[in-house]
Order: sequence, then C-alpha cells, then structure tokens
Amino acid sequence: MSILNYIDTHCHLDGEEFAADRDAVVQRAREAGCKAIFLPAIDVKSCHTVLDVCAQYPDYCYPMLGLHPEEVRADWKEVLACIKFSLTSHLSPLTSSVIAIGEIGLDYYWSREFEKEQLEAFEEQVRWAVELQLPLMIHCRKAQNEMVAIIKKYAKDLVGGVFHCFTGNEQEARQLLEFPQFVLGIGGVLTFKKSHLPETLAAVVPLDRIVLETDAPYMAPVPMRGQRNESAFIRHVITRLAEAYGVSEEEICERTNENVGRIFGI
Repeated sequence: MSILNYIDTHCHLDGEEFAADRDAVVQRAREAGCKAIFLPAIDVKSCHTVLDVCAQYPDYCYPMLGLHPEEVRADWKEVLACIKFSLTSHLSPLTSSVIAIGEIGLDYYWSREFEKEQLEAFEEQVRWAVELQLPLMIHCRKAQNEMVAIIKKYAKDLVGGVFHCFTGNEQEARQLLEFPQFVLGIGGVLTFKKSHLPETLAAVVPLDRIVLETDAPYMAPVPMRGQRNESAFIRHVITRLAEAYGVSEEEICERTNENVGRIFGI
C-alpha cells in the first residue's frame, strides 16, 4: 500500500478502550498516513481526558469539547457550565487549544426522556459556537428535522462544522448540504455490505463537502468490522470512497484534507 496523508476528524482516543495501548494506536495511525486526529468530548469527565491525551500528542491530537446528547440529563445547565469553563480556559495558543465544540447534537434513537433538555442543551452549545466562532461537531440520530431547525436559526453566524457519521439517504444529504459551511463526516459504515452510502454520496454530495472519520473505537470498516476501530483503519474508507467517486485514493485524501483546513484551520 502506498502512503496516503489523511485526517481522522472524530476519534474517541481518550476512551478506556485505548488505555492499554494508546501509544501503539497512535504509532499505527502515523504509519498508515494519518497526519492528525481530532478528539471529541462527550461529558465533563471526557473534557479532561480529551485535553490530557491531546497534551500528550501535541500538534497531532486536537481537542473538541461539548456535551453529547445521550449524556444530557436534568442537570444539563450545571454540566454545561463546567464544560464551558474548560472550553474557554483552553482557547489560548499556550494550551491544547480547542478547535471545535463537540460532540453535541440530538439523539432520539433510544429514548425521548430528555427530549426538551437535549434541544435546550444543543441550542445553548450552538450559541457558544457563534459567540466563540468555533466550528461544530454534530451528532444526530432520529432527529434531523429538529436539528436542522435549530441550525437554521444561527446559520448566518456559524463558521461551519461537521454533520458527524452521516448515513442518510439522498434527501437527507441534500437537506444538510443546504448549509454551505458544513460538511458530512464519513466513516466505516460506507464499507458495510448493505450500505447504500456509496451510491448516495456519489449521486448528490460533492467531494468538497466530505471529511473522513472513524468514531473509533466504534464502527470499524470492512474488513476490520467487529474489531476495535482505530485511525489507521480509515485506509479502507478511503479505498471505498475512491471507488464510489471514480477518483484516486490520493485525490480523496487531498480533497478531504482541504475541507478540514477550510473548517478547522488545520
């Protein structure tokens, strides 16, 4: 395999799943051609672990801080106050400077118990993005219409971001592409046997609207499916994207890296 240069825009490298061999995981990523890894927080605890891991790998791992919708509870206001303190404390070039607000969003897949709280917490963090002029890393399951309604309210003031883990149809893709400063995060699902994503992307999503991601340790691509995912495995996603768009793997990397640079400045 030739060496490619790509960026993993979404990897939970701070997780316990990587505690025993994180250095080796990073080394494999470097050897595979991964030139940067973005780490999203999901709650107060992970804000600290994300920042710690990024400090261990400066200029390679970059932190994103936010409250994941599945972690939203009745105490969301207090939790967000803690996260915002961490966020604003790490916007200096002298620290592991935060590059985005995330992973935030809406998720009604398992439960709507905290539906109202999710909506309020998401909108509050979108306001942070406007205030601090940071991009967003957005998670959305079974709530695209609600998510889009909130983004529309602030669209003209947002610098952009990623709709993480896009797995939708052509209509859903078109709806998200209406926000020109946002891109779709594409990962291992693209390679799954029953996935219609390759056809959907090639039909309606230009290459300048895609970034690469793992969501590691989750959703490893074929042929690694069922294993713990890691940044080195994006190679398989790149191959499938190149096939879908009828271009070289090098072009996939070049175009997606340009998109990352446009949104995150990295």
